[in-house]
Amino acid sequence: MSFAVTATTRRRRSCETDGVDYHFLAKKEFERMRDSGELLEWAEVYGNYYGVPRHQVDEALSDGRDIMVKVDVQGAMTIKRVMPQAISIFLVAPSMEELQERLRNRKTESGSDMQRRIATAAEEMKLIDNFDYVVVNDTVEQAVSEIERIINEAKRR
Repeated sequence: MSFAVTATTRRRRSCETDGVDYHFLAKKEFERMRDSGELLEWAEVYGNYYGVPRHQVDEALSDGRDIMVKVDVQGAMTIKRVMPQAISIFLVAPSMEELQERLRNRKTESGSDMQRRIATAAEEMKLIDNFDYVVVNDTVEQAVSEIERIINEAKRR
């Protein structure tokens, strides 16, 4: 299993590593990649660009490897249009209250940014039926186990 590393124009947080957590790019470089078709999908989210470099997905698939791509709802729907064979999994917190608590504990958003994220999450929940599977992220171990089960089931088909 390979994992795609998303490109972004947002600032790197102190706990993040370039090329591991994200590929942190200048806006002009991201726009160049977008305009030349080097991104499988891209979106502007909270004033920053995010996108999946196409070459990572193409290389993994041509080598016969599965690849996991972590994107928002909009990105997942774009990928599903471009690659209908892709399996989409909606990862959701057990409740909106739990999501709010997790965001508070992360301490990466201010009050207004957190409210915007919560409002966005509520809107994204309306699109849950567009996904092949839904996994409730109650604990990391349980969510990983469920995702592994889904992948293994898909491979048997």
